[in-house]
Amino acid sequence: MVTGGQRSGKSVFAENLALSLSERPVYLATAEIFDEEMRRRVTIHRQRREKRWHNLEEPLHISAITLNEEDTVLIDCLTLWASNWFFRYNENITQALETMQHELKQLFSHNITLIIVTNEIGLGGVSENATQRHFTDLQGSINQFVASAADEVYLTVSGIPVKIKSDKP
Repeated sequence: MVTGGQRSGKSVFAENLALSLSERPVYLATAEIFDEEMRRRVTIHRQRREKRWHNLEEPLHISAITLNEEDTVLIDCLTLWASNWFFRYNENITQALETMQHELKQLFSHNITLIIVTNEIGLGGVSENATQRHFTDLQGSINQFVASAADEVYLTVSGIPVKIKSDKP
């Protein structure tokens, strides 16, 4: 798992990690494009990935993608995926979290290397907006779920990855 704030260098670090582990990693993008600003962000990410990547886009059902044993799969990102489920379930945190956990457990059952990029959105104080507070709760819960299952967790700060968990000997 690779976590950090917005524009902290999470994706670049995760992409380099995936490329160090595989000749042709799978890039699983979860973004849904709703406006021009998001379209520009997605375009930048696409341009950064060269032809070595096998690119897939799936905003919800990430466990339904076809994977080969021993693939290296980069999911970018858990936060956008969480927002997709959050709004699909009309801001019902329980339903969104249960669905996400089920989807992730399906992925965890494969013999693959999984790198999951996510955001730390709860570090800046409590929002006055109820929707934002509820989403922050969902994001914190799914981040904890993934971090507990992960062998390694990195926090990126100003482009610097800091390993904060390692279960590897």
